[in-house]
Formats: sequence, C-alpha cells, structure tokens
Amino acid sequence: MEFAHQIVVVTGAAQGIGAAVAKTLATQGASVVGLDHQPGIVEQARQWGPSTTGLCVDLRDGAQIDAAIAHIEDDIGPIDVLVNVAGVLRMSPVVELSDEDWEQTFAVNTLAVFRLCRAVARRMQPRRRGCIITVGSNASRVPRQQMAAYAASKAASAHFTRCLALELAPFGIRCNVVAPGSTDTAMQRQLWTQPDSLDGILRGSAEHYRVGIPLGRIADPADIAETVCFLASDRARHITMQELVVDGGATLGA
Repeated sequence: MEFAHQIVVVTGAAQGIGAAVAKTLATQGASVVGLDHQPGIVEQARQWGPSTTGLCVDLRDGAQIDAAIAHIEDDIGPIDVLVNVAGVLRMSPVVELSDEDWEQTFAVNTLAVFRLCRAVARRMQPRRRGCIITVGSNASRVPRQQMAAYAASKAASAHFTRCLALELAPFGIRCNVVAPGSTDTAMQRQLWTQPDSLDGILRGSAEHYRVGIPLGRIADPADIAETVCFLASDRARHITMQELVVDGGATLGA
C-alpha cells in the first residue's frame, strides 16, 4: 500500500497505459481520479477500488481542465501526484499532414499537459510537496516516418516537463518523464495492418529506418505502469528532471 492516503490524478485513464497506471496505483492504496473524454470513465473508475473516481473531461478545453482540478482539490483533497498519459496519434507524411491533425495532436499531447501541470503545480507549490510524471514516447528521441506531429508533440511535452522540474525543485516537487516504446494498446494495434506486423516491430525495418526490439518482446501496459509507480514513489525521492525510456532497447539508448 505504497500510495495509501495519496490522491493521484491520471489522464487518459479509460484505456491503454492510462488505465493500467490508474489500476496499479489504486491497487497500491492511492485514491485515483481518472480523467478521460470517454463518458464510460465514470463507471470504469468504480471498478478500480473503493476510493477511485472518474471524471469526463475534454482535455482540449482549458476551462474544463481548470474546473476538474478545482473540483478535485476542493471536494476530494489535495493532489499528491499528477500523471499525464492522455495522447493522440495522427499518422501522415508531413506533406499531407493537415493543420487540423497537427493542432489536435498538440492540443492533447502538449497543450493539455501544460494546462494540467500549471493548474496542479500552483496548488502543490504552497504545500511544498508533490510529483508530476508525463508519459511521453521514445519517438521523441529518434525520427519516425509519418509521425512528425506525434513525435514533435511528445518531444515538446518532455522538455517542458524537465523545465517545470527545474522551477519546482526548490519546492520539493519532482517532475519526470516516462518514454515508452511500442506497447500493446489500442493505439499501437491500429498500426498493425498486416498479419506479421508484430513480428516486423520485433525484427525492425531497414526500409523504415527502424531497428527492432533487442529484448524481443513488445511492452505490456503494466510495464509502463510499474515504471510510473516507481518514479511516483518515495523510492525515487532523489530523482527529478529525468526521462526513463521503457522500450526494450528499441532506441539503442539514443
């Protein structure tokens, strides 16, 4: 029960990595508040444990973000941990990428991260404690074909989180980034267009300038969740401004 008596906010909690993070933290005693645009998050959160809550929030809307954080702080309690997981992927070559795809990608992957961190950090500062974790991507570290908007948005949110960590360090607040590689989620599976797509990810593709995964397996959302839990815990109390890549070696430490 490592997170007993702690209030943790997790975005993108309705599925994939966000759901795994929320469930794992709830299992370890946290009072989890899951934010997602899917209305089902309210009922889904009840299944995580007796002290969990789901809020339907459009993270593209700054007013909804501010209202949600104010509600949590006023009606549930002071936020101890914020985990930014929500993300969208719009695949396209740059020359065919629409303004709308670029803007929507940054609205969720970058602007929402800024707004959430700002709202939460303002409340953490006077308390002089807290932890913020942003789930990025290893695509922010190496170029990827047809993923320019996604990679750029994740790179921006990762470096923003490091800058935030520097500003909040004097208040005892830690901020870190977890950067997954290929993970078995709905977002990942939408890229599997061939029967051997998974094998191709594991082997790599010279044509697409991608190495394979040296550990020979795709990540499970639980792998990412456990990493988040470590960085959010007191076991990582002297770690801040760091980016921990969880990709089975796919980016070769780049």
